[in-house]
Amino acid sequence: MNVSFENIDKVSGLLTVKIEKSDYQEKVDKALKSLRQKAQMPGFRKGMVPMSLVKKMYNKSVIAEEVNKMLSDAVYDYIKSNNVNILGEPLPNEEKQVMIDFDTMEEFEFFFDIALAPEFKAEVDANDKVDYYTIEVTDEMVENQVKSYTQRNGKHEKVEAYQDNDMLKGLMVELDENGNPKEGGVQVEDAVLMPSYMKNDEQKAIFNGVKLNDVVVFNPSVAYDGSESEIASLLKIEKEAAAEMKSNFSFQIQEITRYVAGDLDQTIFDQVFGEGVVTTEEEFRAKVKESIASQFVADSDYKFMIDVRKMMLEKVGKLEFPDALLKRVMLNNNQEKGEEFVNENYEKSIEELTWHLAKEQLVKANDIKVEQEDVMEMAKNATKAQFAQYGMMSIPEDILANYAQEMLKKKETVEGLVGRVVEAKLATALKTQVTLENKSVSMEDFNKMFE
Repeated sequence: MNVSFENIDKVSGLLTVKIEKSDYQEKVDKALKSLRQKAQMPGFRKGMVPMSLVKKMYNKSVIAEEVNKMLSDAVYDYIKSNNVNILGEPLPNEEKQVMIDFDTMEEFEFFFDIALAPEFKAEVDANDKVDYYTIEVTDEMVENQVKSYTQRNGKHEKVEAYQDNDMLKGLMVELDENGNPKEGGVQVEDAVLMPSYMKNDEQKAIFNGVKLNDVVVFNPSVAYDGSESEIASLLKIEKEAAAEMKSNFSFQIQEITRYVAGDLDQTIFDQVFGEGVVTTEEEFRAKVKESIASQFVADSDYKFMIDVRKMMLEKVGKLEFPDALLKRVMLNNNQEKGEEFVNENYEKSIEELTWHLAKEQLVKANDIKVEQEDVMEMAKNATKAQFAQYGMMSIPEDILANYAQEMLKKKETVEGLVGRVVEAKLATALKTQVTLENKSVSMEDFNKMFE
């Protein structure tokens, strides 16, 4: 077997593989012997079918299988051993490649078009200035987070008079046009409603300051803006009936329940940050602010890498690519979408490819490697972030490890985590090499950058 490579130009080449009968015959004979041992045909005992019959039945398919295996191994072994910086996958040359006939041919020659990555240098230094946005942690953010913690440790209490967000329970009775209980009308015992969720402000205001045993009159259809599902749920009727329900209802208040937030005390301090980590409200708020700021670092780094990408693409400039060949590769991978899709998206894919190649160089230059511990730590951090959304900041290590192990069972998840590790390590490295233009920005203005 002979494998050779010819450069057509700077960014494309022709790979030729010649396979002779002597290269594959031994493997074919071995495969046929194995098939003979398993073959079963009427009139012959198992393993005793004449080799001539076995060859007649299987010789062509076995040769095809063995030649294709050898071809695949030869192509990728050559690319790997010779460090060919290939883009996409090898494609059969449309001019030189002849139709292969395993019935009549004993020697085979295969020709592949190879797209090569352009040669360029991707590097950064202190002359490169990149914006780095630090998101401001406001007192409002801290207060909202503290409130979230206290709300989760609150309790429901029975009260005498209604305030906004209280829950009411009572007897609802449908009224006729004269304001009297309607004969055969809808009546709901222990009806539960929260006026603060009503869509109509005038109806909502009817409940302001009401007390136990007060009776008010309101219109559910007006209060909930004709929402059939909400009316049906409140009155315990079908949606079809709710659509026709326009009556006023009396509501006798039998119970008022208020949710009272928990006290900001040592119990909450320990729940959030671990036992004894903070002991005063001042320390707690400072720790909350620090926690919020640390969560924003990933967002800042994400924006930083977007700006690094933009800077690098400008530095690298427009590279030479084997456009016709890459369009063939792209079409081969998107056959169901057709040539129009390829033509519309080619320039964007080239931009992505340029950044991918530049990023590979930066990763290599900074000797960035991903270890199993890195992936596990990233999985734990992702788990911490999920728990943090529910106000749980101090999670036992064994629980984090169990959640992380579950994440690592999915190949797609692992690939995503590896990518995040590389991105994080690269951002950390590049922040020390370029000149950072540090800027403090509000969350609102930061988000606008992505609109």
